[in-house]
Amino acid sequence: MIILGVDPALSVTGYGVIDVKKDGISLIEAGVITTQARDPLPQRLDKIHRAINKLILDTKPQVLVLEKVYSHYRHPVTAFLLGQARGVICLSSAMAKISLVEYAATRVKKAIVGKGLAAKSQVQRMVANTLDLKDLPKYTDVTDALALAIAHSYIARPQI
Repeated sequence: MIILGVDPALSVTGYGVIDVKKDGISLIEAGVITTQARDPLPQRLDKIHRAINKLILDTKPQVLVLEKVYSHYRHPVTAFLLGQARGVICLSSAMAKISLVEYAATRVKKAIVGKGLAAKSQVQRMVANTLDLKDLPKYTDVTDALALAIAHSYIARPQI
């Protein structure tokens, strides 16, 4: 099963693609989609949309995983921008007829580390360990996206 995890944002959208087989999980591809704050919003959203469409076409994932939106009431603009980035990602998923799954950050942390309130550094180390990465990804958005994909593989695994 190939899983595409995406950590959406407007400036840096992290993604990670993993392959899950009986003998383990392997990294297929990970990186970031970047946009410039000076560019018009429609252009930035289009860049994210096109990049996600290309990832879907190139990797043919069975599922796309996003983190559920959590927004602090003191930062409503951030929530609106995040929602727009998520919207184009959801559209890409629907257009490709790929299942879309969402998890709360605490659910992802619990699946990866065993504690829903785990520190980001703990999640990063577990992701690196699970995928046998020598170095942590430069962007935490990439680690977050990979954590989403790995967590889904654990959560969706049939219970025997």
